[in-house]
Amino acid sequence: MTTTTSAYAATSASAPLSRTSVTRRALGPNDVRLDIYFAGICHTDIHIVKGEWGPVEYPVVPGHEIAGIVTEVGHAVTRYAIDDRVGVGCFVDSCRECPNCLAGSEQYCTGSGMVLTYNSIGKDGEPTFGGYSGSIVVDENYLLRIPDSVALDAAAPLLCAGVTVYSPLRRWRVGPDSRVAIIGLGGLGHLAVKFAKAMGADVSVLSQSLKKRADGLRLGADSYYATSDPEMFSSLAGRFDIILNTVSAKLELGRFLELLQVGGTLIELGMPAHALEVPAFPLAVGRRSVTGSLMGGIAETQEMLDFCGAHGIAAEIEVIAPDYINEAYARVLASDVRYRFVIDTGSLR
Repeated sequence: MTTTTSAYAATSASAPLSRTSVTRRALGPNDVRLDIYFAGICHTDIHIVKGEWGPVEYPVVPGHEIAGIVTEVGHAVTRYAIDDRVGVGCFVDSCRECPNCLAGSEQYCTGSGMVLTYNSIGKDGEPTFGGYSGSIVVDENYLLRIPDSVALDAAAPLLCAGVTVYSPLRRWRVGPDSRVAIIGLGGLGHLAVKFAKAMGADVSVLSQSLKKRADGLRLGADSYYATSDPEMFSSLAGRFDIILNTVSAKLELGRFLELLQVGGTLIELGMPAHALEVPAFPLAVGRRSVTGSLMGGIAETQEMLDFCGAHGIAAEIEVIAPDYINEAYARVLASDVRYRFVIDTGSLR
């Protein structure tokens, strides 16, 4: 039978999020029901709630960084059992048949497209509601196992922010011989520092100022530079193999491209509303590349979680109650969080 759970939803692009209730589908043979214990606040949530990335079906319950405990399983479920520690990321289904799905890159599904954890339509024709709620029902094939060594609250942001930075680091084979620069020390950037360092790379942070320098070095960065210093660009010219851009600010990409060695790559992870202006000259003279990356597939996300368990990696968080969500949104927009808000959803269960 269907169940009802408390949730926080936005009813319009301008309305604050408020408490409501949503219906979760009846448990199917391959479904898992979990109580949500923690849900991370991703900047994507704010973009979608405000209608900045396209049409929104209100009311919308955000949240795609979900950590919780299994409470019920369908009769055909083989991977999970009651009381397992699990997570849900950015999507909860896909076509399962296209080349990308078969290759474990469900985030690039070219069949019916991935079914997002919220603001999407499931295969049952019903809207999906996210993790700012007390419980959720997910097909076992789109569920992740959280290692025992990673606390549930600090694990939640790994389901989006974590895999978003882990995936390109793995794809571009970052290792002990790599020199990696990370633009921005925020929700994504602080995890990128941890992952790149654990992979053995020489890690630099490129930030507007030095105000977070102590944090950056504590998290594992070898060097920390202020992009407001014009001499930085000349002194670091040709230094890096990989640059991860984790911010959505409008940057002079040509200046950052010149920080790459010959054949280096700048990977765009931020999702700015403005178009990227990429000058041809620094691309051509250094055979450099600009590319992008979108989260990770289910297998890669599990690999990332296991990597975190093995290397003691977790997000740096500030835990809040659900009634603080609107204030948290304002603080995210003001860059006033170190480094990820996580909602304790206990009062919604």
